Amino acid sequence: MAETTLLYRVSASTGSSMGYYLRRKIVNRFMVTLLVLTALLATVPLFSVFIYVCQQGLPALGLSFFTELPKPVGELGGGMANAIVGSLIIVTLGSVIGIPVGIATGVYLSEYGSGQKANRLASVLRFSTELLAGVPSIIVGIFAYALFVIPMRRFSGIAGGAALAIIMIPTIARTTEELLRLVPIHIREAGLALGIPRWKVTLRIVLQGSLGGIVTGVMLALARVSGETAPLLFTALGSQFWSRNIDEPMASLPVQIFNYAISPFEEWHKLAWGGAFILVVFIFLLNLGMRLILKRQPVSKD
Repeated sequence: MAETTLLYRVSASTGSSMGYYLRRKIVNRFMVTLLVLTALLATVPLFSVFIYVCQQGLPALGLSFFTELPKPVGELGGGMANAIVGSLIIVTLGSVIGIPVGIATGVYLSEYGSGQKANRLASVLRFSTELLAGVPSIIVGIFAYALFVIPMRRFSGIAGGAALAIIMIPTIARTTEELLRLVPIHIREAGLALGIPRWKVTLRIVLQGSLGGIVTGVMLALARVSGETAPLLFTALGSQFWSRNIDEPMASLPVQIFNYAISPFEEWHKLAWGGAFILVVFIFLLNLGMRLILKRQPVSKD
């Protein structure tokens, strides 16, 4: 009788454990499936926008789109060659200003923002970058207009590049700071223990070890400013002609797309979709190229 009771309890306990195990397995698979579906759902807007822009923009592309200037109202054809070149120049100007300043700010906040006085300065810088990141781009455009256009008494590519740099700085600075903070402290201590100067530890070990993540932040900043229209309306303004001089009004793809999109002409609408497609492809190739360069870059042994 006692043996029968013991066997019954063992079998009941085993059955309960098996039931609990199966329940956990089912719940786990359900949650994993739910997470995968949610992740796929998050990519739907991206692919939807990309596919729609491709459908609308590809028919507008041709040799003339990349080689000709915009045609006057009423004439068919034309292209956006000046806007493509102008966008590359303005974004390059913004990158030359914004990327070094943003990375330097992030390095200071992460590596040198300690100590009572430094903490106060770091807190002010951190608050300023967070506040600047939330400022609407049109406000940045008005600020750049007052700071550059009015004193210079003309619109210019320089003012446009400066406006884009202001937008880029907070994104790059906060990304750099957060990524450098992820580097373990003992790596810094090991470099200092070998007698390496602190600035060299920061540049050659800490910063280089976080380079991939920092580049991602730079790409995010570039992706944002490449499509900004409002700051360029107040600074670079735009042009229907070739404008290679950065001290003059300069054409840009976002402004050209905006002007064509609000026009009543169907031909200009097609060109606007073509410009939107070029912007999307530019961001994609920029991200892909930087990823490939970083993947092939050898690790420094210094």
